[in-house]
Amino acid sequence: MAMTKELRLSEIEGRGRSLVAAQPLKGGQIVLRDSPILLYSALPLFNSSPSPYCDHCFKTLNPQTAPFSLCPWCSHHAFCSPNCLSAAQSSSHSQWVCAALVKLRNCHSPLSAQPVDRQVQARFLVAAYNLAANSPSNFQVLLSLQGQPQDSADAQFLHSLISTLCPPPQPQLLSSELTAALLAKDKLNAFGLMEPFSESGLRSSRAYGIYPNASFFNHDCLPNACRFDYVDQGNTDIMVRIIHDVPEGREVCLSYFPVNQAFSSRQRTLAEEYGFVCQCDRCKVEANWSDNDEAEEEAGSEEVMDEDQDQEMEAASESEAGSDIEAQEQGEADFPHAYFFIRFMCSRTNCWGTLAPLPPKDDGTPSDAMECNVCGSVKKDEEISGHGQNGLSLDG
Repeated sequence: MAMTKELRLSEIEGRGRSLVAAQPLKGGQIVLRDSPILLYSALPLFNSSPSPYCDHCFKTLNPQTAPFSLCPWCSHHAFCSPNCLSAAQSSSHSQWVCAALVKLRNCHSPLSAQPVDRQVQARFLVAAYNLAANSPSNFQVLLSLQGQPQDSADAQFLHSLISTLCPPPQPQLLSSELTAALLAKDKLNAFGLMEPFSESGLRSSRAYGIYPNASFFNHDCLPNACRFDYVDQGNTDIMVRIIHDVPEGREVCLSYFPVNQAFSSRQRTLAEEYGFVCQCDRCKVEANWSDNDEAEEEAGSEEVMDEDQDQEMEAASESEAGSDIEAQEQGEADFPHAYFFIRFMCSRTNCWGTLAPLPPKDDGTPSDAMECNVCGSVKKDEEISGHGQNGLSLDG
């Protein structure tokens, strides 16, 4: 099955459906642009302050430069322009969605006593059942994604809540089994659209999206691709760009969280959130480091946020990344962790983003600038320390 001219979908033993290079890929090359089939807010339903983001495109609202539009049905949801309001009313913020969120937000709703994660799951289910009514084909795509349902108390609670307070437009679809299946799809496939970067604090998601093609990327703790989004430019698409040259036939992987995460923290997150034990080359090396266990168990006590959902694990400390590099320099020089951190990790305070070259020029000439996928900073090659060190190759 073909994905794009750059990628093809393939079955890899032990990894399932995977995306591999259909041709030799160059650093900076864009291999996928993907649009969401479903978007929903990451904010708690019971949020005392107004959302700072458009409820359709999730662009940051700035009333000083452009007045925003309020939903005429509830006056609770805001949109960055009349165009976004109109588009939302015919899709993501239908009259049923608006009424459902109002009922769930009611002060007597049992959801008010639930943790934020549960409130956000309720938002997702409203969005998913709305998708079933407005775009049955995309709803089937959602159901085709990976994720096995589990009969949990959370699923039962949310199913009972929605069926009682706000049955969807197609009530015949509503079942506890379908609710559990949808929650499983969301857990394994949602990408976070992040709040603006700040050096002074942790970032979290402003929204989550289901991107059907990007969902096929597997994880690697030293990825050869990373994803970019430009949501504050009014674009909710995500773009996947190659970090360094990749030969034809090699699997193209993202990291589900910033690459500075310590070994035990990575393994725990992947097991708990995604249900697998990572056996990438980096993990095989780090599993043998004698000083991993005690230091990383302490580091692992930090609170883990959700996927960054590919970019949300911003809580890792600088000392963890430093200890990784120090350990490799002392005994693992044959494995290029240190080179990856120096060459492809953003050095900006509290960022932990991944650097990828800007796309090649029109004539195919490689770019001499690297862009961070978290803070957006762009640096020339000569500004990045360690450029070209020892001629190391990461994917030869």
